[in-house]
Amino acid sequence: MSAAHETFDIVVVGAGMAGASLAAALAGQARVLVLEAEDRPGYHTTGRSAAFWTESYGGPDAQPLTSASGPTLAALGFLTPRMALTIGTANQAREVEAFAQTYSALGIEMRLLDRGGLEAQVPGLKPCWTLGALEPSCCDIDVAGLHQHYLAQMRSDGAQLWCDARLAAAHRVEANWRLTLEDGRTVRCDVLVNAAGAWADPIALLAGAAPLGIAPLRRTIAQVRVAPVVPTALPLVLDVAERFYFKPDAGRLWLSPHDETPSLPCDVVPEELDVALALERLGDVVDWTVERVEHRWAGLRSFAPDRLPVYGFDPRQTGFFWFAGQGGFGIQTAPAAAALGAKLLLGAGADDVDPQRYLPDRFG
Repeated sequence: MSAAHETFDIVVVGAGMAGASLAAALAGQARVLVLEAEDRPGYHTTGRSAAFWTESYGGPDAQPLTSASGPTLAALGFLTPRMALTIGTANQAREVEAFAQTYSALGIEMRLLDRGGLEAQVPGLKPCWTLGALEPSCCDIDVAGLHQHYLAQMRSDGAQLWCDARLAAAHRVEANWRLTLEDGRTVRCDVLVNAAGAWADPIALLAGAAPLGIAPLRRTIAQVRVAPVVPTALPLVLDVAERFYFKPDAGRLWLSPHDETPSLPCDVVPEELDVALALERLGDVVDWTVERVEHRWAGLRSFAPDRLPVYGFDPRQTGFFWFAGQGGFGIQTAPAAAALGAKLLLGAGADDVDPQRYLPDRFG
């Protein structure tokens, strides 16, 4: 595919949404190579997303990246209006009100709904759910379309993508990285970018950098057929205690028990217990009948210890750049994160988001 000892300015490890979006932002300004260990990009977390853009998702410190990404995602045509509804029982009224107040203070529209308002949004909602916060700006994301957009953009601007290209060794020699792939190919570059998702800490160790404690957590989703048929206009429904969420998709329901089970980085599969838990929790919310579980899958969401993404140069290992730890909000924040990463790498770019809270030196 390519000659040995080929030289690039920047090599990005990982061709999921993180690596592809960053490479697209860099291509045309630098010689960029993206290494993907699998035979196709986006096989792991990117291809298993629940596919929504919600400004309140990921917490107040992730919100600036989500909000800054919205206009780009909309302009590219990858957002479809959905709305989100975070619900609670009478005993959770303070939590729902605090949730709404937190995000209203950040400029996000939140509408508190009483029981009547909830019934209008979610038919068949059980009586114990009495209060909700409606977020009108929430949208569905065309994840596959967005990922393909970035892959096409980076290629058209000159970046290369190598699949079946698993990194085996990385050594810093003078001012360059010498990289060796499992198949024996070798590459040189000035900067090595770690956009490896669940494999971020192992890649750091391979490159002689200290791991940051980025932990992969399993998240399960089931696609179910219910009766009555799911309303097309049903909002994304979330529990204020983070025990479930569900949304409609083509007449079916996508349902998650909001699980976060520690996992090794791997080709993760759903556990039947988690699917059963999701169904049980759905039964606590609505009086719908589950007719069939049609499909189930799981993905790995990778979090740093403070649950914020890590963007920036490693404070100790020269030429090693972190672009990892995006948790479950990496897709909805991709445009702003890529712009921020490109600015930190190249020293120029937009000032839409302050990088300070995301830099790796915050871990000491």
